[in-house]
Amino acid sequence: MRGLARIEQDVLGWVDIELDECGPYDAICKPLAMAPCTSDVHIVWGHAYMSDAPNRVVGHEATAEVVKVGDKVKDFKPGDRVIVPAITPDWLTVPAEQGFSQHCYGMGTGMSFVTFKHGVFAEQFHVNQADANLAHLPDNVSLEQAVMISDMMTTGFYAAELADIQFGDTVACFGIGPVGLMALAGAQVKGASHLIAVGSRPAAIKVAKEYGAHDIVDYHNGNTVDQIMELTDGKGVDKVVIGGGGKDTLSEALSVLKVGGIIGNVLHYDGIETIPVDGLSWGQGLADKTIRGGVCPGGRARMEKLANLIEYGRFDSSKLITHKFDKFDDIEEAMILMRDKPRDLIKPAVILDD
Repeated sequence: MRGLARIEQDVLGWVDIELDECGPYDAICKPLAMAPCTSDVHIVWGHAYMSDAPNRVVGHEATAEVVKVGDKVKDFKPGDRVIVPAITPDWLTVPAEQGFSQHCYGMGTGMSFVTFKHGVFAEQFHVNQADANLAHLPDNVSLEQAVMISDMMTTGFYAAELADIQFGDTVACFGIGPVGLMALAGAQVKGASHLIAVGSRPAAIKVAKEYGAHDIVDYHNGNTVDQIMELTDGKGVDKVVIGGGGKDTLSEALSVLKVGGIIGNVLHYDGIETIPVDGLSWGQGLADKTIRGGVCPGGRARMEKLANLIEYGRFDSSKLITHKFDKFDDIEEAMILMRDKPRDLIKPAVILDD
């Protein structure tokens, strides 16, 4: 089986692999749509924080057609079109019972693709516990929309969930890459009133406004904190979602957050071992400001709920896709594009069947 892999540190290439055995509760799928993620870039060219295994196929964002199922699988059959979540946990673990399936074997290990098995950028790939980890693709949800559900939408919306956004909240969104845009959209869906987006790329700003941003804060135009405080008449914001940024982003978020506010962070601070926190902005620990960060949950039920938002016209995730390809081998070019991040890029995707 052919797949695009991390050959070794800083080397991306094609390999032939043997698939994991399709167990009685598992499935084998072939991709219909794939999209590279910044995490894939980190794995190949960054700190390989999830896996440093040689010749490991990368990729964790896909929609697919079921090719084979185990004899205990009840709800899926060959030929079914499915959403494949980036997080496919082992649901028979204590962390899953405790509500943290995304950390089933330890921190972040619910993302089994690449962490300890081959990813989805292959001619076929393995999915564990299919009845719990695959979701049927509704007929009126496109492949472009569905492939953005698998990671970008679920991750970004999780930031809005972590921040516990309530109707009428004023919300600042730090970072408007694909995850940040989904965090912004999640805040809008959950009922935020005044949405402030922090970013500078014209393509992302356009989509941010379509997803409900009322104001755009660009660091080129001055201090980010000062701009947000001016937009809120010096009051600050009720909630913050963080989908992008750098080592100072958390302190900036604390600086604009009202007393009693919550930060929902889904940014992975790749390569940053110590994240500075501004003590005064946090009331030296006494401001009742809450910082919550996490990996989004996975599995079937969450994918189905997110797909419902698209199916019934509440939201369109496909706005993220700025560069579209149509051949399997194009996933390599899409990966390079994601690594190089030209200014007109939000998200590349390979759509094999529509």
